[in-house]
Amino acid sequence: MQEKRKKWSLRKKLTVIISILAVLFLVVLTGASLYMYNYGFVPGKKDFLSNKKDPVLDRNKRWLAATKKFTWHETAANSNLKLVADYVPAAKATKKTIVVAHGYMGKKEDMANYIRMFHTMGYNVLAPDDRGHGASQGNYAGYGWPDRLDYIKWVKQVIAKDGQQSKISLFGVSMGGATVMFMSGEKLPSQVKAIIEDCGYSSIHDELAYELKELFGLPPFPLINTVNIVAQIRAGYNFDDGDAPTALKKNTRPIFFIHGAKDTFVPTKMVYTNYKAAKQPKQLWVVPGAAHAQSWAKQPKEYQRKVTSFLNEYGQ
Repeated sequence: MQEKRKKWSLRKKLTVIISILAVLFLVVLTGASLYMYNYGFVPGKKDFLSNKKDPVLDRNKRWLAATKKFTWHETAANSNLKLVADYVPAAKATKKTIVVAHGYMGKKEDMANYIRMFHTMGYNVLAPDDRGHGASQGNYAGYGWPDRLDYIKWVKQVIAKDGQQSKISLFGVSMGGATVMFMSGEKLPSQVKAIIEDCGYSSIHDELAYELKELFGLPPFPLINTVNIVAQIRAGYNFDDGDAPTALKKNTRPIFFIHGAKDTFVPTKMVYTNYKAAKQPKQLWVVPGAAHAQSWAKQPKEYQRKVTSFLNEYGQ
């Protein structure tokens, strides 16, 4: 009998210890999930992003500030958030418009290099600020997934203001590249003719899992799953839905993929996954020696030449 009591007492102690450890694990996991959500989703200065001065970008930002443009407004899809964009009309009247999507924690002004390039090429340019970025409302980054529906609303606004004869192409860099790929899986207006994506990730899940390992040395499971739960509660979307290959398999527009060969932020291997998923017509350019979002800076003339050639063929 005494032996049984000892065994029962030992089991009871083990149960209590395991229960305490389980509670502690859940507390730590919850805290870590909230921290990671704030770290990756809440807008603000991020120490893992480069703050290096770029004199070329600064010069083109000054050009953008001095160039004739109009402020457009839109309401986010499935939300009351107010969004803002700059519309830069071409020097000569045209029905051709490029809608440009900026990167993570960026804003429309950060796209000045590309806005000026497209303006020089004779296009109207619409440059929105995403939810939680720039002058737009919001307290989270959508990583391109909820934003894809916002950009469709921007496209429809271009058509409403510039006419049914509008010829629209989509262009995005980094998170913006993912945004336009996500858009490609939606039912787009017939006026959307072509898509160009530069260094977009293959999925939000894969990009966040990659950054967890790179920045913190952590495996994706279980933290990536619990952060997603927090994102669904706080931001209202499931980031596992943001999968570029799934969208690209539904795409019916010609698409041009650009990626730096030395990209270590959105690893270069992701562009091959995206390219493989897309249907023809499609093009791929992996830029030698280019780091993340540096393909234009590495080869600006060749970049413009290839983009011009693609749009001349498919964006008309």
